[in-house]
Amino acid sequence: MAEQRGEEGPHHIVIVGGGAGGLELATRLGDRLGRRGRARVTLIDKARTHLWKPLLHAVAAGSLDRAEHDLNYLAQAHWHHFRYRYGAMIGLDRARREIAIAAVFDEEGREITAPGVLRYDTLIMAVGSVTNDFGTPGAAQFAVPLETPDQASRFNRRLVNAFIRAQTQPGPVRPGQLHVVIIGAGATGTELAAELHRTTRAVVAYGLDRIDPARDIALTLIEAAPRILPALPERIAEATRGLLEKLGVQVRTGGRVVEVSAEGVRLADGTFIASELVVWSAGVKGPDFLATLDGLEVNRLNQLVVGETLQTTRDPAIFALGDCCACQPPGYTAPLPPRAQAAHQEAAHLFRELPRLLAGQPLRPFVYRDFGSLVSLGRYSTVGSLMGFLVGRHMFIEGYFARLMYRSLYKMHEYALHGARRVIIETLARALDRGSDPEVKLH
Repeated sequence: MAEQRGEEGPHHIVIVGGGAGGLELATRLGDRLGRRGRARVTLIDKARTHLWKPLLHAVAAGSLDRAEHDLNYLAQAHWHHFRYRYGAMIGLDRARREIAIAAVFDEEGREITAPGVLRYDTLIMAVGSVTNDFGTPGAAQFAVPLETPDQASRFNRRLVNAFIRAQTQPGPVRPGQLHVVIIGAGATGTELAAELHRTTRAVVAYGLDRIDPARDIALTLIEAAPRILPALPERIAEATRGLLEKLGVQVRTGGRVVEVSAEGVRLADGTFIASELVVWSAGVKGPDFLATLDGLEVNRLNQLVVGETLQTTRDPAIFALGDCCACQPPGYTAPLPPRAQAAHQEAAHLFRELPRLLAGQPLRPFVYRDFGSLVSLGRYSTVGSLMGFLVGRHMFIEGYFARLMYRSLYKMHEYALHGARRVIIETLARALDRGSDPEVKLH
């Protein structure tokens, strides 16, 4: 194994994972500490580009072109004074303060980057989450998860291919051929159901005249809990379910999936739903390698357990944030759910506290503030709740104002990465370009 040791010099901060929290933190630390030589900042990720995770359902449905929103890590590192290392973390030596990085190969099997080790002074784990299929037979083989941009693009290609196949095959559309089953009615699943209702019909409108949307296309959303959006307020869930059912989406709650096959999905009560297009969005967990990461404490979902300063319980030199972090603030009965606002706030907290660490000052505890929840149902509606700053409680919102608030969350993420000037320019460019492309992605 080739060894890549950090040279002697400023304090080395290594961030593993370029999701929303990890990339925002690397960017801001690079601008604040890396530019002035006060610290070296390195970001490690097994992908070469970043896409904001709440956009994945739109990529899968084909209503958003991934290429317009992908951010290149190498370019971001150059612009913001941090280093980018391409590869996946596979091991940790806490005594030597070294992480092991796997080799990366291209599609033809040629090595791009050699395996190596990288030394750190402070390590921040931000590796996100992976799909938890709970060992359901056939789920890994026949259902497409939506945890990465590549998975979302893969489902979109499968969807478009299914429609073209149905148009060109000699016989009629088979039962279940254009039936999409979404397993898991959290935010991703419900948002995907609404987007698919529109985009599947838009695909048919591009000359696929042998397909009758009313007869051949079906969407089913399955949730094991008693209601959809179980982690959000009940009023949001009720409003969302009502709108989905008006669109014709079949919503099944209290339905536990026991098998996924090439022909469809079987529930615990024996019901079989014919479907050749299945999405699994029923649960997440930390990546499996976290469970054996040199003795760091994890919970039952493989999340790294942290204290009030976001330092891991068994090593103060290692922090965690985002979906891979089991952070339970005072007053909470369970760790924070894997949501973008938690990762954003944790990254902002570490941005403020790491300079104090370098100065030898005590770290202050992380304070989480719940700003509410929003669920986008595409062009149909947006529903959610915001924390009422004046009345001190959550306020239910929907419609155009809720849609603006939902869009502002992505703009806040873009602002943290690029600043106001570039966000304004890119937003205008996307708006001007929108009319020159198909309404949905067709390839």
